Amino acid sequence: MNRFTPRRITVALPDSTRNDLFSKESWERLERCGDVRITPGGGTLTDPRAADVLADTDVLVTGWGTTTHGRSLRRLAPRLAALVHTAGSVRTLVDDADLADGLAVSSQADGNARPVAEYTLAMILLSGKAVFAVQHAYRTHRAPRDAAELLRGRGLYGLRVGVIGASRVGRRVLELLSPFDVEILLHDPLTSAAEAERLGARSVSLDELMARCPVVTLHAPLLETTRGMITARHLGLLPDGATFINTARGALVDQGALVAELTGGRIHAVLDVTEPEVPEGTSPLWDLPNVVLTPHSAGSAGNEVRRLGEGAVREVERLALGQPLAHAIGRDRFSRTA
Repeated sequence: MNRFTPRRITVALPDSTRNDLFSKESWERLERCGDVRITPGGGTLTDPRAADVLADTDVLVTGWGTTTHGRSLRRLAPRLAALVHTAGSVRTLVDDADLADGLAVSSQADGNARPVAEYTLAMILLSGKAVFAVQHAYRTHRAPRDAAELLRGRGLYGLRVGVIGASRVGRRVLELLSPFDVEILLHDPLTSAAEAERLGARSVSLDELMARCPVVTLHAPLLETTRGMITARHLGLLPDGATFINTARGALVDQGALVAELTGGRIHAVLDVTEPEVPEGTSPLWDLPNVVLTPHSAGSAGNEVRRLGEGAVREVERLALGQPLAHAIGRDRFSRTA
């Protein structure tokens, strides 16, 4: 990217999102980087009231709730040199042509990966101890008579965990698992066996991972090539009593096949995402005792959102100092991420 000193910094976020992201101190740091303006209309960049503000914008700060309604960002902000995104994916705002044209783009995907990985770790550990099955049996019978049988052969010592996708979240999960006495199998077509070993895992085919792991966690990006990548056949390979964890995207999995497996009670699932994003009211997922269902809550929420705001401010500060972005998204990275 061409280095420059930002003069006009525009924050294009809904008021509530902006207040959640930035503390008083971080906002003051942002204001020391240049002339900070807030777009009228919140994050709607096509709002006619935003046109004058965007016309001379050098740096645009965006996030959840920012939208161009399909319009070209460069046409809306013709002087734009850098986009600093406080959330993960930037695909709704920029395209490959913007990157080819020299637009510097940064996102907080790495920052948002951290709580997703922490949530995943918690679910892996609970699944390894059969906590979900044990608590259901205990509450059903009001006696611990089934606990010993449910725990037979279970536990964290030697637990084989399958990680699908060496994405930002996937790599963070591998890192968080390193202190535990578990064996990790990794499936990622873009990760070599040597790289997998460096990450603390053994590279295997998707079939082997699904067939051999009592706990499987999915961390692939949703692309046209990955949509529906977990098929009925893959789910059928899971060992009886296995737990399937999805904090990535529901559309990566054949939902009908997943519901069928879960309805039969053969496997368990922790689903933070589904397809559709909110299951239909008649979906069995709402009532199945072998399903932990949460509403896309693994990512940054509550006070964790401040981490994303702090990260974005640090990126603008780097621009103000003439330094390159720490979390720049180049064309190669853009093509491989959701």
